[in-house]
Amino acid sequence: MNKKIVILIPILIAISIAIGMLMGNMLKTNSNSGFSGLAMSQPNKISTILDLIDHGYVDSVNTGEIVEETIPEILKKLDPHTTYIPASNMQEVTEEMQGNFSGIGIQFSLMEDTVRVIEVISGGPSSQVGIQPGDRIVTVNDSLIAGVGKESNDILHLLRGEKNSKVRVGVLRKGEDDQLDFEITRGDIPLFSVEVTYMIDPETGFIKISRFANTTYKEFVEGMTQLNNEGAKRVIIDLRGNPGGSLMGVLQMLDEVLNKGDAMLYTEGKNQPRKTYNASGKGSFGEVELYVMIDEFSASASEIFAGALQDNDRGIVIGRRSFGKGLVQEQIPLNDGSALRLTIARFYTPSGRCIQSPYEDGNEEYYNHIYERFHNMEQLVADSIHFNDSLKYTTKGGRIVYGGGGIMPDFFVPVDTTGNSEYYSKLYRRGLIYSFAYMYADQHRAELSEFKNADEFDVYLEKHHAIDDFVKYAQEKGVQKDAAGLKESGIIINTQLKAYIARNIIGDTGFYPIIQKIDKTLLRAIEISRQDLLVQNLIEAADSTMNHTAQK
Repeated sequence: MNKKIVILIPILIAISIAIGMLMGNMLKTNSNSGFSGLAMSQPNKISTILDLIDHGYVDSVNTGEIVEETIPEILKKLDPHTTYIPASNMQEVTEEMQGNFSGIGIQFSLMEDTVRVIEVISGGPSSQVGIQPGDRIVTVNDSLIAGVGKESNDILHLLRGEKNSKVRVGVLRKGEDDQLDFEITRGDIPLFSVEVTYMIDPETGFIKISRFANTTYKEFVEGMTQLNNEGAKRVIIDLRGNPGGSLMGVLQMLDEVLNKGDAMLYTEGKNQPRKTYNASGKGSFGEVELYVMIDEFSASASEIFAGALQDNDRGIVIGRRSFGKGLVQEQIPLNDGSALRLTIARFYTPSGRCIQSPYEDGNEEYYNHIYERFHNMEQLVADSIHFNDSLKYTTKGGRIVYGGGGIMPDFFVPVDTTGNSEYYSKLYRRGLIYSFAYMYADQHRAELSEFKNADEFDVYLEKHHAIDDFVKYAQEKGVQKDAAGLKESGIIINTQLKAYIARNIIGDTGFYPIIQKIDKTLLRAIEISRQDLLVQNLIEAADSTMNHTAQK
């Protein structure tokens, strides 16, 4: 909402109230007017004012627009997560929760003001007509979209649409002199929650979950089954950066890994009696050791999952303190197609911890608390976190954990600042690693497409000195070679290059196993899992504080 509207809304309301009062006084002496009865019959002042404006104001006023602009201002007086969803946004919100939408079935990147196809979903609408990775989409329905300053969201709205509707796209393809034109019939496209599943070593599996939607449980079971069939005795679950989502999805996941009767969480609010959710005991993965990675951007359902495993002594949590979103919303449809997402309760981990961070100082301060954590060095030093003894709780096995906002991991891993240099910062700010990776993949697509796993990409790119080609590319883009910076940041740059090139050809199954080599939190999780610390840590930590368990 722009500043002008924000300024005008209180003025409009104030004027409306003043008008209403003036009219009310006048109408008392005017027995022929019907406004007084109208005013007295309305259930609240806002409805009264709006009706008085609608029926008695001197000029035509769109009260619907006033309502749309005013509702968010009213909700700001509540908590940060009670929100109003306009009817125009409902489709996008529904697609996000359902885990699918209707589109053409591609993953694209907007680089140099051109839509470049990164991946074509197998069996999807685009693959059926012959769209290929590396294609440049330059027109949509005869409208030029290349070189005209379109944003990614603009492109999404053009390519998405109702199922079975048609869209025409014009494509430039390497090796073809003329533009290729395709008519694509839009279809249902899945939004995957599980980005990747693979074996780190013969006994350790890895699964990355980026969000929680209605399809997440099914994807999780499929991923865990795959890892189980490949011999995984332990699984590292990556919830870093996962903002949460469907409550039902995370409860179904927990039901697969907890013992019968174990509490998963409980919810409670002023108008919502306490409700506890317990595991049914039907779980298929109760014997697998679990290690969960979280960070400051893991929120909501991610925190429920990590907190339930921690409180039941079912898994080890590794990383940094999570965001602290512990409010339950119910989405209430309104008669014009919009909806109110109203906070109705708080959720609590089995030990009684309320994960929600304080928000009494207003929504802006609430969302800025992440930056305060960086300012307070929390992401770098575990001892910078100060716990309140009044918020001390114990797990099923007797370990001490703390409430007060977010989930504190059992093993703290600081933000990795090694390998940073001014040279790397220049490359990163200009997005040169990413753009070079696309260009390199595009130019070598024929030979790279023969590779099926990350190791093959790693060997090929190392042998062909891709990093040397990148340094020359960066010079052409205005970042001069810096020997000292390259020495300090060379491992990070080289690893990222190989990971992004692999992703551009075979997706996340190529990216994650390569980037793992510089992922300090994942490397720490692998180290902990290989030391078989799950049982050992639970025993040794029973009489210790969370700071003690986090010091490693």
